Amino acid sequence: MTTYYGLYGQKVQYLASDPTDVQIGQVWYNSTSATLKVRELATVNAWASGGNVNTARYLASAAGTQTASLLFGGNTPPYTAATELYNGTSWTSNPTGMNTARYQLAGAGTQTAALGFGGDVTAPGRTSATELWNGTSWTTSPATMNTARAALASANAGTQTATLGFGGNTTVDVSSTESWNGSSWTAVNSMNTARRELGGFGVQGAALAFGGETPATPSFSNATEAWNGTSWTTVNSFNTTRQSNTGAGTQTAGIQFGGRTPPSYTPSSATELWNGTSWTTSPTSLATARVTSGSGSQTAALAASGYNGTFLTATEEWSGIVGQTKTVTVT
Repeated sequence: MTTYYGLYGQKVQYLASDPTDVQIGQVWYNSTSATLKVRELATVNAWASGGNVNTARYLASAAGTQTASLLFGGNTPPYTAATELYNGTSWTSNPTGMNTARYQLAGAGTQTAALGFGGDVTAPGRTSATELWNGTSWTTSPATMNTARAALASANAGTQTATLGFGGNTTVDVSSTESWNGSSWTAVNSMNTARRELGGFGVQGAALAFGGETPATPSFSNATEAWNGTSWTTVNSFNTTRQSNTGAGTQTAGIQFGGRTPPSYTPSSATELWNGTSWTTSPTSLATARVTSGSGSQTAALAASGYNGTFLTATEEWSGIVGQTKTVTVT
């Protein structure tokens, strides 16, 4: 007689209680309840409406999680320093904003300890200014980026003391990469493709860069590059070519959404998932096609505000694949 052990090479775990670190497809026997249990898929890929932001804007930066997010900077117009906090239901405007109003900036961190850097300011244009958020207010760091730029991306799952900024535009598109250690920026190895208005996610030692616009013709890109802490490697491209796309997650489990597609900069609602190797287009797209700001993770992301010909306040919440524990019954 064929057994589970014979088929899969491992025994069904015999446990007094359900495990806390459980994976999809895992099977175990709960001796306390005398039940056989399995972890199965419960929710699959859907966007839902969240609370509207207070200041409509686009090309702002965001940091944090779906239920504790921070939105800062952007173009209203004019450029804004406004900062808002999301609690999973509604946005609250902070009494004070950033010290330097800007848009096309990048950021990383959490709702209580974030970093904002680079961007475009009214004068003199591209900035290298770096600001730190402590949960209440912004402080301008004496340390600035080595290359002043706008339209850059970041390892937005990084922390206030360890992240990465890459790509962007100085007056020309650049491939330069800089690493932040909490007190200063260090120039490290450049990307393979210079580009602006690209997307990015991950952490300081393992980031992903994707999309954007390059100096080449055609200029829109679907190229993806992976950072290993030392250098960039070109990996599999994504499916819907676009710029001003945003994303959230890690180098092994990420999501990108929104942006503008060629040749006429048409707002996009496309959503794609990254599994560490390749991109898959989700059958569920944003309800509102737009350039937007993103934070969170592959299973719980946030798209906040944006632009599609109109400055938007809409927020959408993404629920990715999650599991539920089910008791196995025999009938």
